Amino acid sequence: MLEQKVTLEPEEMPKKWYNILADLPEPLPPPLDPETKEPVKPEKLELIFPRELIRQEMARERYIRIPEEVRDAYFQIGRPTPLYRARRLERYLGTPARIYYKREDVSFAGSHKPNTAVAQAYYNLREGVERLATETGAGQWGTALSLAGALFGIDVTVFMVAVSYHQKPYRRVMMELYGAQVVPSPSELTEYGRKLRAENPGHPGSLGIAISEAIEMAVRHENTKYSLGSVLNHVLLHQTIVGQEVLLQLEKLDVTPDVMIGCVGGGSNFAGFAYPMLGRKLRGEQDDVRFIGVEPAACPTLTKGEYRYDYGDTAGMTPLLKMYTLGHEFVPSPIHAGGLRYHGDAPSLCLLYHRGYIEAVAYEQTSTFEAGRIFAKTEGVIPAPETCHAVRAAIDIALKCKRKDEELTIVFNFSGHGLLDLQGYRDYMEGRLGQGA
Repeated sequence: MLEQKVTLEPEEMPKKWYNILADLPEPLPPPLDPETKEPVKPEKLELIFPRELIRQEMARERYIRIPEEVRDAYFQIGRPTPLYRARRLERYLGTPARIYYKREDVSFAGSHKPNTAVAQAYYNLREGVERLATETGAGQWGTALSLAGALFGIDVTVFMVAVSYHQKPYRRVMMELYGAQVVPSPSELTEYGRKLRAENPGHPGSLGIAISEAIEMAVRHENTKYSLGSVLNHVLLHQTIVGQEVLLQLEKLDVTPDVMIGCVGGGSNFAGFAYPMLGRKLRGEQDDVRFIGVEPAACPTLTKGEYRYDYGDTAGMTPLLKMYTLGHEFVPSPIHAGGLRYHGDAPSLCLLYHRGYIEAVAYEQTSTFEAGRIFAKTEGVIPAPETCHAVRAAIDIALKCKRKDEELTIVFNFSGHGLLDLQGYRDYMEGRLGQGA
């Protein structure tokens, strides 16, 4: 059998999201009010989030029902997604390891991001919100929310990190096709953006800055809320449909993974993929599975950050979160993996990393593009620059298996396609791509 592809029927799609807060080894440190430094009160968050998302953010029940309207939208835009065996890559590497990848790139938006975008748009619409303001790095999240806004009839404004706005013009075109307003951040639309542009007209921007602008718009405009693509628990919660599908697909194969891998920017991709299996490990139902988060050396949050309270944005408007951080004013170099250029990570992921349940590794930009090129040549699918980080880690572990003659099962999340990132690949193939650190 040359290929191995595992699909699910629509009726097999999970009906609930998994909430890892129910299974953490210790309580998650609460977000703190930036003014009082006391645990933030839920009603204060209502300025920027709908009430149901705030409830989900703080919920402790293990499973939360997915509304039928959201499941219908999931099905419409590409769920359930397939799991593939990377047999050609295995042969190319000459490894005894078995490599599987979950294809989140097949969504209409080209990444895993619609899993939470659809849910957030639905809950905002239900509470009468007319516009969503958000940030985006490489454009995958902005594309997903623009798509969700089109599906549910909500206007969307996207503050796109300036360097990515210029690096990835076709991401912007996709968002605008879905009806979104897209502006480079820092922008002229907000007081904070104007301040930064006055200080540095060529500012490359960062996710922290774009978050600040989006929050400012949400606070100052009526019937407008803020929508976040990663980091917070309700976002990670929605993404767990990925990992739950993976569990069903592995059970069909009668396969237990030894290693699960995902790239890490803010944590939604890795957490959505790994948390359902990690929850089993936390409950004592599963042993000996390694969980590896992969980040860029240009923004090594887990591998070199400090575990402390910090703001989620650059202007200091968000609650303080206990997380690994490089400092909320940190501006990474302009690598092509814009979705991984964030100074912090999801608090739950950081707690689990701090307690040793998760490993982390960081790679230079050129080595990840090399892995993406190998994957494209062998499997025929072009990975997004972010996804290339997970591919790199999978390849390295598979090569280690070759040296040790060890038959491990490696599963990673193929979080997005690189069809709109070909300039980065061109720069790599023509020798113009820097290490990015």
